[in-house]
Amino acid sequence: MYDIIFLLYQWTIALASLFHQKARLLRQGHAHTWQLLQQQAGEGGYIWFHAASLGEFEQGRPLMERLRREQPEAKILLTFFSPSGYEVRKDYPIADLVCYLPFDTPANARRFVELVKPRALVLIKYEFWRNYINTCYRLGVPVYSVSSIFREGQIFFRPWGRDYARCLRHIAHFYVQNEASVALLQRIGITQTTIVGDTRFDRVLEIKEAARPLPLVEQFSKGRMVLVVGSSWPADEAFILDYFNQRADLFLILAPHVVEESHLSAIEAQVSRPVLRLSEATEANVSQAHCLLIDGYGLLSSIYRYGQIAYIGGGFGVSIHNIVEAAVYGIPVLFGPRNKKFREAQDLKACGGGIEVTTPEAFAPIMDQLLADAARRQACATACHAYIASQVGATERVFAHLCFTNSKR
Repeated sequence: MYDIIFLLYQWTIALASLFHQKARLLRQGHAHTWQLLQQQAGEGGYIWFHAASLGEFEQGRPLMERLRREQPEAKILLTFFSPSGYEVRKDYPIADLVCYLPFDTPANARRFVELVKPRALVLIKYEFWRNYINTCYRLGVPVYSVSSIFREGQIFFRPWGRDYARCLRHIAHFYVQNEASVALLQRIGITQTTIVGDTRFDRVLEIKEAARPLPLVEQFSKGRMVLVVGSSWPADEAFILDYFNQRADLFLILAPHVVEESHLSAIEAQVSRPVLRLSEATEANVSQAHCLLIDGYGLLSSIYRYGQIAYIGGGFGVSIHNIVEAAVYGIPVLFGPRNKKFREAQDLKACGGGIEVTTPEAFAPIMDQLLADAARRQACATACHAYIASQVGATERVFAHLCFTNSKR
């Protein structure tokens, strides 16, 4: 059944590629992968890291960079499933090869592994491709799962998912985020687990320490009460901008998830106070703006430090985006209700550093309280700092346990 579903998925992507840019990139990328491996895989021997997309890449990045420092001679292969990950990180300098992971069919898995001849495969968080895992197992390639987290409702723990769950037995070790994941895996007979936490916390701390100064953003924020809205969607922007328009004492930095002209123009049309795009900002005009609209990518993680409060978008859509990027700066972090799959969201709510905005109507009273109560903001900041400090170190714990030098095909 698993292989039939993937075959149908391949056909769907092939059809969708005629009309949809992302599907077209995926199909073209798979074709390029085979050419790339034929030309450059050489004798193989790669430590192979696989991430679904950009978020999972950031979780695996600290481990890849630690491996490069400790074993500069190691060959690193990085694969992505999603174009949104590959297109952004296809030139990642730490990896010797970066490519798409072809669809998980028996033939693709066998061909890919035989070309790459990996010494080990490291799967980041949710990635469990049955045919690739089974092929590696048959060929004696150890497979590790890093920063993985399991929940009760996942297919592995349902009666109809038992066949799929068998491939998990072929994973040499799981480096999981929490005790609940250990308990769930034990329930299906898997005991090769170690609780290490989430490597993403190490990464956000690195990002914070390396954050570049942004003089224009600093000038905009100086002496002001600033709300930084990161990775927002229209559903978030509707109630945030309505509130902002009515609060003359609040200033806004807004970084939308989708930076397209139509979206930027729609945001500007909703703002009744002076708004300025960052690309048009100068020393002369930036302080005159009340809303600074970030119309580019790659700056958000450095921007959060200029705010007193952060709101992370996506929680009124599919799911929230990265809230740890903001929490690392020790500011209250607000987010929408679609957050149940994220351990860090539950932890931040529990410790008081994060605040769930359950409905659009709930945003205004939460903001009113935070703006009026400096002690409450400070309590949130203290909670965020303490939480982040308690979570760092997963990369060290994983690397100390793994021994890639002994992982041979």
